[in-house]
Order: sequence, then structure tokens, then C-alpha cells
Amino acid sequence: MEVDLTSASRSNLATVLMASTGEADGNAPTCADAMYTAVLPPTAAIGYLWSHRVCPAISEDGLYWLLAAPDANLEDSQPELSEAIGHRLEVKRLSWESVRSVLECIPLESHWEHDGASIEGESADLRDIASQPPVIRFVSSLIAKALKLRASDIHIEAGLGGAAVRFRVDGTLEAGEAPPEQLHAAVVSRIKLLGDLDIAEHRVPQDGRIRVRLENRDLDLRVSTLPTMHGESVVLRLLESAGRPGDLSRLGMPDDLQDEFLAQLRKPNGLTIVTGPTGSGKTTTLYAALNQRDLSREKVITLEDPIEYRLPGVVQVPVRSSVGVTIASALRTVLRQDPDVIMVGEMRDAETAGLSVQAALTGHLVLSTLHTIDAFTAIPRLTDLGVPAYLVAATLDAVLAQRLVRRNCPSCASPASATMSAVNIAHGAWPPHYLRGIGCAECRGTGYRGRLGIYELLVSMATENATRPGN
Repeated sequence: MEVDLTSASRSNLATVLMASTGEADGNAPTCADAMYTAVLPPTAAIGYLWSHRVCPAISEDGLYWLLAAPDANLEDSQPELSEAIGHRLEVKRLSWESVRSVLECIPLESHWEHDGASIEGESADLRDIASQPPVIRFVSSLIAKALKLRASDIHIEAGLGGAAVRFRVDGTLEAGEAPPEQLHAAVVSRIKLLGDLDIAEHRVPQDGRIRVRLENRDLDLRVSTLPTMHGESVVLRLLESAGRPGDLSRLGMPDDLQDEFLAQLRKPNGLTIVTGPTGSGKTTTLYAALNQRDLSREKVITLEDPIEYRLPGVVQVPVRSSVGVTIASALRTVLRQDPDVIMVGEMRDAETAGLSVQAALTGHLVLSTLHTIDAFTAIPRLTDLGVPAYLVAATLDAVLAQRLVRRNCPSCASPASATMSAVNIAHGAWPPHYLRGIGCAECRGTGYRGRLGIYELLVSMATENATRPGN
């Protein structure tokens, strides 16, 4: 069977060439090698055709047909579609694969010109729309594109001018191919369906997870939906399930700072915190730090939302707030599991901060993260969370602040004149070797490829001094 499609969305027609397979109804005219034109009646949604496994069409000799799968029930669909089109439809039985091929080739615009009203209907209608091949293909292509671009996030946004798609690559947003405006709600419904979210709920934010396998790679997608004035916006965070954290040296950490940081991590107890904005690689650094310990001789438990890396020899606990498993509640149980090292994904509230400090006081090494602008600000942040200053001084061994900056593309980096901003960053020293990416196919003309960490380390002596009265 050969299928060729000529898009004609304005007239709601899709032309398909189908070779006869000898499956024609005995009461209907035969149409060997006939040219069929699929007809979308203005009052019927494409979901109706899929659910009834039929497709109305016109042959090149002007006859109206109802292409139907062998098991299609035509008792209702034949008269209803005949009335909607205004012509009697003769039935032609084909294999479901043949009928489905016709339906799959109908242009996206044609689908949503007819289905726009039904998108806001009941959840059953939304589920049907979200399960149609054009929507499935679009969502799959978004994920494949993000993987190809090495994107960390996919942003699907509803705005005044219609839907928009953007990818976050190396920390910056790049525009992607946007879906038709009528398709936005269907794409959001498809993502919510995959993430096991309530597809009929559009008024409140929702969070979920999707696991997919693409190009022999297992991916975990963190899903976040947000209602806006013009519709729901969705952000997908891409995490590789089989990914493993790199070594600290591979993260760009200078040798002297790395040695000092590792010295803090070798302590049997205490609190070590990594700070930085969202997406700055805090969890990656913590896992790289865990790799420096002898996991075969220690009990290591992590509390994460979600689990970003899989480490052998580590007990990893996923946080599920929807069923009451919060970081704070899980941490109480973890303390009864005789751990040596505890990694807390993030100190989000006073209860979690207080329990983490208590764990550090009772002989455990606790690793965690905070959202602060630099290392020193972690101290007032802990006190803001209700941790007394004397406990901060007694437990906090080190604070590592980090940022990610873009690397020059290695394929196109060329010698360039240093700018005054570069000289200021270097504290007035003129950089002897200054390179700048000029843009190439490898970096898609940006001049950058990949990112590198920059770090600031605050160790325990400075912490004790900072918490003394008068400082």
C-alpha cells in the first residue's frame, strides 16, 4: 500500500492514493487503484472517526465512500456521517491498517479546525484527543528534539499570540517549532495523560513524572503545569535515568578547592551544604561527593524529589508528597535506619532544616542543598528557617556555592581580544590567552557548547566566626 498526502486544509480534504487489496464490499463498486479524498464533515470531530474506525472519502469518479475497518459498527456512523456530509456513503471494507493510514495522513490543521470545540469538553473527550497519532507524534518529536539539542528543559507556553515552544540549552532558552494554536490544549492533555495527571483539571498547578525510552536511552521527565491567562503552560525537565554523576574534577572544580571540599566530606559527622540557583548542578555535585566515600562500608540514604541518578550501594528514597511522604516525614524514619551518611535533596522548610541539624548533631554526615545567592548567605538562611545560630556553628562544616557558565565551543574557539568585562572578572589582570567561540555547525552558531562550574567554598572556621555575636 502506498500513501501520499496532499494537504488542503482550507477545503478540509486529504488526498490519499490507496491500492485495492480485494477487501471491497460485494455490494459496493470496486475501485482498484482509485484516488480517494478523505472528507472531514464540519460537524464531526476527528476523534469520532477514530473511535468508530471509519473514514468518509470521495473517489476520483465522484462517488462517496465510507472506508471502514472489518469490525467497524456502521449502524450509527453510516447514517450520521451521510447526513453530516449531505451524500449517501457507500461502504468499503478495508483492513484497519488501511483506514488508519488515511486518518493518520490528515493534516494537523484539519484535525483541530473540527476538534477545537471538543478540547474543552469532558475528560473522556480530552483523553481521546490526546491519544490521536498527530498529537502523539508531536509530543514525541519535542522530546527527541530536546535530546538532540542536549536541552535540560522543554517549555510549552500559552500566550496571547498562540502557543510557543522553547528549549533550555546550556542555560539559555532557544525557540522551537510551535504547534498550531488549536493543538496546544491537546498537547498539554497528552503530556498530562503520560504524567498521570488530571487532564480535566485546568485551574490548579499539577506535578508529575514520565518515563520514556528514546534512542536506546531511558529518560525521566519531571512535569510541571501552570494555569495562565491564555491556557496551561508546561515545563518538562529531562533527566537521564541511567545517568551517573561525574568526578569532581570533571565538574571544573579547581584542585585546591577540591582538596579542601573533600577534606570536609571525609568527616564522620556534620553538615555540608551546596547552594545555588535552580539548575546549577547542586545535586550532581552532591552525588560526585558521595562517590568519594567508601559506599561498600557505609550506610548511605538519600531523600530526593525526584531521584536524578542511580548509584549502586546507596538507598535512594523518592519523595511523594501526594501520598504524604515528604522530606521531613521520611527523614524521621531514615534516622531509625542506622545511616552513616544522609543526603537531603533540599532544605525547603523549618522542619527539614531542624531535623537535618539534629541528624548532624547525633553523629551523621548530612549533605543537602539550599537556594541562596552565595556561600555566606546560607548562614542567615538557616537561621531564617529557625535553626539557632549556636547550632549552625556547631554543625555546619562547609558551604559550597556554585554557578554554571557556558563553555566556548571547542570546534570554533579562536583567539580574540579580551574585553574590559573579562579584565574586570580577572581582577585587573589581562588574560594571556583569551578565546571566543565564533559559531559553527557544532554549536548551531552560538559559539558555546556545554557548561562549566564556578565555585565558592566557605569552611567551618569562617562559619564559626560568622555566627559570633556582633558579626
